[in-house]
Amino acid sequence: MSTLVTGRYDVQRPLGHGAMAVVDLAHDRELDRDVALKRLAENLARDADLRERFVREGRLAARLGHPNIVHVFDVGEADGRPYIAMELVDGETLAELLARRRKLSPAEAEDLGAQAARALAAAHAAGLVHRDVKPHNLLLRRDGVLKLGDFGIAVLLEGTRLTMAGTVLGTAAYLAPEQARGDHVTGAADVYALGLVLVEMLTGTPDRSTRLSGVPPELAATIRRCLATDPGTRPTAAELERALAHDPSAAPTAILIRPQRRRRAPLVLAGAAAAVLAAGIVAAVVTSGSPSHPARPQPARIAPVPQETTAQQQAQALAAWLLRYSR
Repeated sequence: MSTLVTGRYDVQRPLGHGAMAVVDLAHDRELDRDVALKRLAENLARDADLRERFVREGRLAARLGHPNIVHVFDVGEADGRPYIAMELVDGETLAELLARRRKLSPAEAEDLGAQAARALAAAHAAGLVHRDVKPHNLLLRRDGVLKLGDFGIAVLLEGTRLTMAGTVLGTAAYLAPEQARGDHVTGAADVYALGLVLVEMLTGTPDRSTRLSGVPPELAATIRRCLATDPGTRPTAAELERALAHDPSAAPTAILIRPQRRRRAPLVLAGAAAAVLAAGIVAAVVTSGSPSHPARPQPARIAPVPQETTAQQQAQALAAWLLRYSR
């Protein structure tokens, strides 16, 4: 039985859920189109700070009308729960692609990296830092177009009350050193994260110490610039896009597209929520319509995050842990 939200969105079926939100396939009756309807989880809807953060995500993303960014169509509230109506992406996440392929060719990595850098350049030009660039938040459409999703922990370059100084936000494996320390974060942190995504596309792991054997020297040098410890020496997202896009007019790489299966329902993807709750990081990814892929095992040498007494001590311990393992 379907549910009608605000008399406009006819909820069809679940697409997935994360720590903060649920995402459903819904039909927009006013515009006669399917959308991904993201709603704050019921158990969190009474938290004013989380409600504000959730609505802010939608409003920030709605400012970015760009072909490489998931479009947000509407932001509102129904039955005490805020919602975001956004574009459906027919394809798979980069994480799923890498689970299938393990690693990509340099040409493929450059193509996808250039598209991601183009999206980040648009976000940075609008005054936004994404702060959670990773394969799960990069959605690859069947025609080869890559889209950046999930602005759930994005921050305005001039700062925001919703982000406390010293708080670590993001996914551990892709954090820039300054982000892991809880320092002021700029667009350079997104470039660092994309540099690690490029390493993962080429080698199968987001470890900055991995040797880029077989990678063209110019591409390897570009990636090393992205991974510079000093954020001031990294390229901007726009500079990175120009370095990776040797032919901006070229069509997306066709080999990346998953073959269409017989009578297979379209895969629908939507950006998921990612947020810091209490003393740790809670990150979630929403996908639907394709077989789930097991996550690749993390190195066994990583120790657990130390447990402290107060939230402030725990945040400091977490920042130290992230800095240790992000190198």
